[in-house]
Amino acid sequence: MFNRIFLVILDSVGIGEAHDADEYGDKGANTLGNIAKATGGLNLPNMEKLGLGNIADIEGIRKVDRSEAYYTKATELSRGKDTITGHWEIVGLHIDKPFQVFTDTGFPQSLIDELEEKTGHKFIGNIAASGTAILDELGEEHIKTKSLILYTSADSVLQIAANEEIIPLEELYRVCEIAREITLKEEYKVARVIARPFIGSAKGSFTRTANRHDYALKPFDNTILDEISSRGYEVVGIGKISDIYCNQGITKSIKTKNNDMGMQEIIHIAKEEDYKGLIFLNLVDFDSVYGHRRNPFGYKEALERFDIQLKDLIEELKDDDLLIITADHGNDPTFKGTDHTREYVPVIVYGKELKEPKKLHELKTMADIGATINDNFSNCDENSSLKIGNSFLNDIK
Repeated sequence: MFNRIFLVILDSVGIGEAHDADEYGDKGANTLGNIAKATGGLNLPNMEKLGLGNIADIEGIRKVDRSEAYYTKATELSRGKDTITGHWEIVGLHIDKPFQVFTDTGFPQSLIDELEEKTGHKFIGNIAASGTAILDELGEEHIKTKSLILYTSADSVLQIAANEEIIPLEELYRVCEIAREITLKEEYKVARVIARPFIGSAKGSFTRTANRHDYALKPFDNTILDEISSRGYEVVGIGKISDIYCNQGITKSIKTKNNDMGMQEIIHIAKEEDYKGLIFLNLVDFDSVYGHRRNPFGYKEALERFDIQLKDLIEELKDDDLLIITADHGNDPTFKGTDHTREYVPVIVYGKELKEPKKLHELKTMADIGATINDNFSNCDENSSLKIGNSFLNDIK
């Protein structure tokens, strides 16, 4: 048994078009591969040692004869390619119907009317847009009229933006809580409502702050987080993990502002804390800062920064620790549009005491990752309520 399992989600770091990518209009998408091609190759020596280049051909990443970790790739069984779908599947939930999107039409006027009535605010926007572009488009009008900016994207999401100097954070959060309640109705149901506070006084100066807050749907069934925490183990969520699962099954939540802070927190825990259980980190910048904004060079720099910090994390791991690195979907910054991309995700499993790291069988669902973690903390409990996922724990001992 591993005392601590560190699960790191490289948000949107896909590794090539999934077998069903055509159904999503994503034929040819390859987040890691296309970033490498567009930027002259990736320099990820620590991920290389762990077998990343053995999973797929990536310019700049060598295949190694003897990897330091088990490696493979996983496909997404669920329908969809958003954050909630990927994260929920990892912990054992199967989404057989994609979450609703309002990309082409915006939200129905009936929703806007109810939101304005219940919050006492007017709203502008109601279109699908980049979170930075819409601030330049409507930020000055917001400051002048105090109307809140409401928008969506290619994801199943309703986002509300407000200037922190115009609308206090507490008020923005209150409005988003009301929006979450309204969008629980079947005709409006979206995966997430997101508060998007920003600062600045004029077009070109608007900047989103770190005070974002996500209001996700509550998981509809037990997950491995519930299973593990119910057995008395810790489940520590770092970054937006607690938001994604509505705190369900989370015993401790640590908020972060960016990837760097997330890595600093997990390295600190590896070095200083004696938790027994799961330490679960999401690194969102890959997706939100670089993927959606179609910035392959920024994405490359973020990946290479992570690789440096990964070395520090590995050095702090104890002999009875396990590290799993994976992703929740793709978001190829060289691909058309600004949407996520339906891709396989890499799976790397590292531990200092693992005897013969090698290639694992391809995972037919990302839930196999969660099943493996749950198996480790099961205490031979045969009464798991999880519906999907097969453990590969015995394959890595």
